[in-house]
Amino acid sequence: NATNNVLFATDNAYWLTVSLKSKLRLAQDYLLLTRKLSSDVHKMIDEGVATKADGLKIDVEVNNAEIMVTQAENGVSIAKMYLCQLCGLPLRKNITLEHENSDEFIPLDNVQRDFNDSTFSNRPETRILQNTIDISKQSVSLVSAAYRPHLSLVGGFSAMNPSLVNGFERKFRGIWNIGINVSMPIWSWNEGRHKINAAKTATAIAELELADVREKISLQVEQAQFKIDEARKRLVAAKRNLESAEENLRCANIGFKEGVMTLTNVMEAQTAWHKAHSNKTEAEIDVRLSDVALRMALGKL
Repeated sequence: NATNNVLFATDNAYWLTVSLKSKLRLAQDYLLLTRKLSSDVHKMIDEGVATKADGLKIDVEVNNAEIMVTQAENGVSIAKMYLCQLCGLPLRKNITLEHENSDEFIPLDNVQRDFNDSTFSNRPETRILQNTIDISKQSVSLVSAAYRPHLSLVGGFSAMNPSLVNGFERKFRGIWNIGINVSMPIWSWNEGRHKINAAKTATAIAELELADVREKISLQVEQAQFKIDEARKRLVAAKRNLESAEENLRCANIGFKEGVMTLTNVMEAQTAWHKAHSNKTEAEIDVRLSDVALRMALGKL
């Protein structure tokens, strides 16, 4: 169980780092957009077709974008340090993750969702309780056996020299002896019955605990399956929103150059584009984390 918890925490830290690295790239792209727009606005100010207020407005947005980049860089550094700590590596070790520079890191569609008896046997808590039940049942048998009649056959052979078997002789003579030993508790003040009942009660309690754990595992698996389905639907919606945001930004840039849209319209379109990209990244990471949670619930982590 402790091993599964460490693996689960490590997977979460890994995908958190990947998410922050993706957001860092997004923040850098957003900074490039705002700088390009700032350059265009300042040229328009020099030509007298834009006001200084427009220049100040876009300069503030550039500063905000620079702060976002710095925050994202710090977030990636801290996330990698945390991941190194979980993996037993030096905190400041320079590591590169497999997916940190990838734009597509959603899980495969063939997520294993078989939910059967093997799911319970894969979970350490059910294995522990099952072992407890088996041991408890053995205890009942041992206690019952201790208060039942015991029958044993004994036998032996003895030899001596000189021998008295046939008078006094200086020869080795032997004697065989065979017997039956019967022991039965006659008076135990119901001690045996109480011990047997106590052992049976311990078995019944362990069986009830196992049934309760199995129900909780079933609920956990169902919740994980609902969560991964919900995460996939959010990802589909986030991709559609991103397509709309990109088209909106394209139209805003064209309209601004043609003089039919204001600087505010372009900045709003850029902000919407940045938010749509961020939502898509978060949705992709949610799918990955939901996949990890489902495999954890199924005991396949």
